[in-house]
Amino acid sequence: MTDYQLYTLSNGIRIMFKYTPSPITHCCFVVNAGSRDEAENQDGLAHFIEHLLFKETERRGTNQILNRLEMVGADLNAYTTKEYTCIHASLLKQHLERTIDLFEDILFHSTFPEDEMEKERGVILDEIASYLDQPEEAIQDDFEGLLFEGHPIGKNTLGTPETVAKLNPTDIRQFIAANYNTSEMIFAVFGDYDLKKTIKLADKYFAPIAANYATKTRLIPAANGFGKHIITKPISQTHCIIGNQAYPSLHPHKNGLLLLNNLLGAGGMSSRLNLEIREKHGIAYTIESSYVPLTDTGMFSIYFGTDSEKADKAARLVHKELKKLRDNKLGTLQLHQTKQKFIGQIALAEENRMSLIISMAKSLLDFNYVDTLEQIFAKINAVTAEQLLGISNEIFDDKRMITLLFEPKQ
Repeated sequence: MTDYQLYTLSNGIRIMFKYTPSPITHCCFVVNAGSRDEAENQDGLAHFIEHLLFKETERRGTNQILNRLEMVGADLNAYTTKEYTCIHASLLKQHLERTIDLFEDILFHSTFPEDEMEKERGVILDEIASYLDQPEEAIQDDFEGLLFEGHPIGKNTLGTPETVAKLNPTDIRQFIAANYNTSEMIFAVFGDYDLKKTIKLADKYFAPIAANYATKTRLIPAANGFGKHIITKPISQTHCIIGNQAYPSLHPHKNGLLLLNNLLGAGGMSSRLNLEIREKHGIAYTIESSYVPLTDTGMFSIYFGTDSEKADKAARLVHKELKKLRDNKLGTLQLHQTKQKFIGQIALAEENRMSLIISMAKSLLDFNYVDTLEQIFAKINAVTAEQLLGISNEIFDDKRMITLLFEPKQ
């Protein structure tokens, strides 16, 4: 049994509603369009559009857009990923209609004036420069470029200074026409209402939107090659990422890899990598692992930063931990403890209501369903030690790993 309600408008836009008895409402509008959908030499276009949605519409100027929710104490924001564009807001429950009105206006009536484009182009160029000044961020982008070389997923979501400089209003309108499919849009509400009121408001503002059933074909990335890459930079520490392509969202081993990732380096201070490399050997302040499943592929990576003379040792210790997982099944107690820790963290994460409603909306887009907490826990508990051993030997295979190092210039 689902813990949410769903209604589909005549134009294909879906309304997801989850009741919660709170004076605070969280809502989001998620569009299945991201940086991987950009045409060649249009890197950064999806992100540029997200910025420009807040600039000018047919009936509002920039200040009116920005003040519409802030003047009643609400929080409005947005972000772009490789596969999605998301606008979200947190507000007092009496301001839901005001929020829906604004969402509809900026998503479907933005005018993208050239003077605003030029101003925002400068903001994004500063954002790119700031990002490149942070090696722990920049190395992730370069790593993804190697992992998905020649594929749109490998591109930086922000774009490059060269591509952002060339984007124009025609590019924007063509991208929206080709990718803003109304049947691939979810408006989700988490608040103290009844379903009828939510549907009535959504129908009032979103139902008049013309249906757009544009179809797009996303290219499945090819397998990557093994290799070690070193880039010198004017930095004081060595930064390293070791990783591999991984399972997509619907893969039967996704939950197993999520569990292994939590055990290795995403589970907090007690993760294996943190205990071995930071606590035992004291050679890295930050060491963490990450698994990001996408619709047709995924990314697994381990990141650390350390003094240059300690980098080789840190890398050896990382590979030692990966080898343990390839060579040895988890014992019954280890497996139970690993599952309990992960399940507890998932349950606590549900307290972040905004993250929860966005996650539910994305799940609906990707799978056409949303698992309950009980269903998620059941899938995690069903993972066996034998499955984890097989996953480790596939994903943590040294012959498939890419290593990228940012090293200080001598």
